[in-house]
Amino acid sequence: MTTITPEGPVPKRRRIALIAHDHKKDDMIAFAQTHKAFLMQCDLLATGTTGGRLQDEAGLSVQRMLSGPWGGDLQIGAQLAEGRVDAVIFLRDPMTPQPHEPDINALVRACDVHNIPCATNLATADLVMIALGLAQPDPKEIHA
Repeated sequence: MTTITPEGPVPKRRRIALIAHDHKKDDMIAFAQTHKAFLMQCDLLATGTTGGRLQDEAGLSVQRMLSGPWGGDLQIGAQLAEGRVDAVIFLRDPMTPQPHEPDINALVRACDVHNIPCATNLATADLVMIALGLAQPDPKEIHA
């Protein structure tokens, strides 16, 4: 949605959720650094540890939720259901069982129900960002 002002159209700030399982947190930091110029123009929310690392290592301003196993995925899902999330980048570790798998499935299901883009790997995350016109990264950094 775009707001019209006397100075011209002002696009709405995108609200993006960033989530990464433990073995994917380094990948999330690299992704955030690749897309940092755009992400700095967005309202970001993330689960606990991921959000802390994005703040500390990528220098991004992030609204931190609880850690995933403590309900952070569900907090993001609730905001998504209320129409307050435009895209989800959820770097999942498919090789490691997660104790909160039902919460993860609920979040991905909410993305499907509410037609919100949900990328679960780096290649798709890059494509989602580009397809939505959210970023113009260096082509050498794209994971597709």
